Amino acid sequence: MLLSENRTIMSVSQLNRATGQLLGEHFFNVLVAGELSNTTQASSGHLYFTLKDTNAQVRCALFKTQQRRLTFKPENGKQVIVKAQVSLYEPRGDYQLIIESMELAGDGALQRAFDSLKLKLAQEGLFDAIHKKPIPKLPDCITVITSPTGAAIHDILTVLKRRFAAIPIIIYPVAVQGTNASFEIAAAIERANVLKHCEVIILGRGGGSLEDLWAFNEERVARAMFNSEIPIISAVGHETDVTIADFVADYRAPTPSAAAEHASPDQQEWLARYQHLEARLQQQWQRHIKHKQQALQWLTQRLQQQHPGQKLARNAQRVDELEARLNLAMQTRLSSHHKHIKVTLTQLWLYNPALTISNYQQKQQYLSTRLATAITHKLGRLQDRLLNNSQTLNAVSPLATLSRGYGLSIHAQSKSIIRSTEQLGLGDLVETHLASGCFTSKVTKLDEATLLSPELRNK
Repeated sequence: MLLSENRTIMSVSQLNRATGQLLGEHFFNVLVAGELSNTTQASSGHLYFTLKDTNAQVRCALFKTQQRRLTFKPENGKQVIVKAQVSLYEPRGDYQLIIESMELAGDGALQRAFDSLKLKLAQEGLFDAIHKKPIPKLPDCITVITSPTGAAIHDILTVLKRRFAAIPIIIYPVAVQGTNASFEIAAAIERANVLKHCEVIILGRGGGSLEDLWAFNEERVARAMFNSEIPIISAVGHETDVTIADFVADYRAPTPSAAAEHASPDQQEWLARYQHLEARLQQQWQRHIKHKQQALQWLTQRLQQQHPGQKLARNAQRVDELEARLNLAMQTRLSSHHKHIKVTLTQLWLYNPALTISNYQQKQQYLSTRLATAITHKLGRLQDRLLNNSQTLNAVSPLATLSRGYGLSIHAQSKSIIRSTEQLGLGDLVETHLASGCFTSKVTKLDEATLLSPELRNK
């Protein structure tokens, strides 16, 4: 069949390009939720994966420049929400999403709620170490709050039975997952505090996702734990799982088994301690009722049991061994030093400084002679200068002026030199200093006219 010439015929490239433009215009910015799969990191740094749900899937590309804003590592199986532009990869005609941003779905929202509550409770002081109560070393009774059918209760009971089977255990069965779990957990903690049958509480469950453990991230559980007068050990999930309950608890155990280990003493250790104390009590009783001679015999037997002969023999052997090692080490060190000395002497001989020393000695003698001559000349010039300065200073010295019959008048109150009668008042005291001694006079008359003759003023 022949095609009509008036029809528009498109190439595959044109079709894909037009389709890509159409998709980009109509689906420029969409939000899509799904599960990550087939995640691949290219050598260029770009990330390629498939986003799928139970009925469909779509290919996605997350370029390297956009990955810096991610707050988690994309891995297969994670539920995410992506913000993307729909496009068409023209070479293959594949419809795909170009990812602009990506966040965790479900767990991501829970994580934000977790962080918000954690910050709130921390600011209120619920996590402060000052509120942590000590865990008793030998509790009379232990309360376990957990699911009665989970693996955690089996692990806890197994450890408690092995560690100290004589301690009574009270189990508060609660739901550890689901809508009512947080209410049941908080109520169990409050009831245990009302009854006060135990001295420590173990709160725990097995591992799971953030959603599975969410009951232990509820505010009502955190506040019930904080208000508990009985110390609480948190044993929620595996070691890597972290919940709000872990921060509020008086002690955080990595696993339920570890919580049971920490809450209970080791019966073998305590039995040995009791036996040791019993033996000590018996010995003390015997020492009280026995005669001094019997006590002396007992001490003699102890001395024989702890005879130092064997210890001395072991120490002697140890001394011999250390002596041999010391001799070997000394010989090795001496040999090494001898070799080093030979090498050093050889190098020293190659750089014999005798000639250099002789040259420097001659130079030193020459410089010493020059230095002595320079010092002598310098001292002569300085002495002449000192003599001239002394004569000049003596010529302008006020003491020389005083010696010629002049006096220096000082106001007795202000201690200022009197240069004019304007500085004085009737009744003021004036100290007059002469070349030899001084005297004090009182002003009885002031005359502004000068008292010195022109002949005296010109001297």
